[in-house]
Amino acid sequence: MHRFIRFLTPLLAGLCTTAAAAEFNTPVDMRAKGGATFYVSGQIAGAGAVELMVDTGSSYMTINEEILKALRVNGELRFVRTLRGKLANGSELNVPVYLLESVSIGENCEMHNIEAAVFPGNTRPILGLNVLQRAAPFIFSFEPPRLVLSNCDATPGATKADIAALEVP
Repeated sequence: MHRFIRFLTPLLAGLCTTAAAAEFNTPVDMRAKGGATFYVSGQIAGAGAVELMVDTGSSYMTINEEILKALRVNGELRFVRTLRGKLANGSELNVPVYLLESVSIGENCEMHNIEAAVFPGNTRPILGLNVLQRAAPFIFSFEPPRLVLSNCDATPGATKADIAALEVP
């Protein structure tokens, strides 16, 4: 039994790794609106500037029909599938999912080939988990309100001062 524990301990220690500070190299300032709602600036290739609500409870990035219309004019998307989604109020809705060529989060993080669900009307665009997971590991900081991303497809990187500002004293 002791041999088994001596074998298992190094194995488990190797599986439990933490992210190094150098991995968090792309800070994106957030703006607080209301109680606990945070937004980041962004760009969608073919549609222009957007304000994205950061929502870790949303499985997908979402866009609205107005953004979809602009993307169709510019030919910057491809239909992927129809998805049955459950909304925050509990109702369900069938929504089309499109592949966006490029989405920028803040000024320094660009992600390519992003799936986005299209919600009806002029709903606010949402930065959901499908994008945040690709940029993981990430830090969601309340003070200062900031996302710090690790794996953008293209980023010039952060300074050591940007990363140090998020470290706990």
